[in-house]
Amino acid sequence: QVQLVESGGGLVQPGGSLRLSCAASGGTFSIYGMGWFRQAPGKEREFVAAINWNGGYRNYQESVQGRFTISRDNPKNTVYLQMNSLKPEDTAVYYCAAVLGGHASTRADDFGAWGQGTQVTVSS
Repeated sequence: QVQLVESGGGLVQPGGSLRLSCAASGGTFSIYGMGWFRQAPGKEREFVAAINWNGGYRNYQESVQGRFTISRDNPKNTVYLQMNSLKPEDTAVYYCAAVLGGHASTRADDFGAWGQGTQVTVSS
């Protein structure tokens, strides 16, 4: 089973940008679809973005469409989430996840491997 480690979170002002990274190890990265989810305090975990095995297909939650971009670098075993025009409501712990089969799933139940999460706080 692949292991995932997120990085790149932090505190940013509204309108700012962050890039999250998720490094994978222990598996063949290119056979996995990859996703980002987030969980804000007192709320359920929600889908943010997903990308298929070769980067040719992406899904986004409607509220981040046009602001966030998911990408992957298979030789580096890494998936990224570029977040621009950040809003206070984007504040959450962001989780990277992997799904066997390589598709860009939006359902958390499809993902069998999860990282520990990285905190993103958008505040002035």
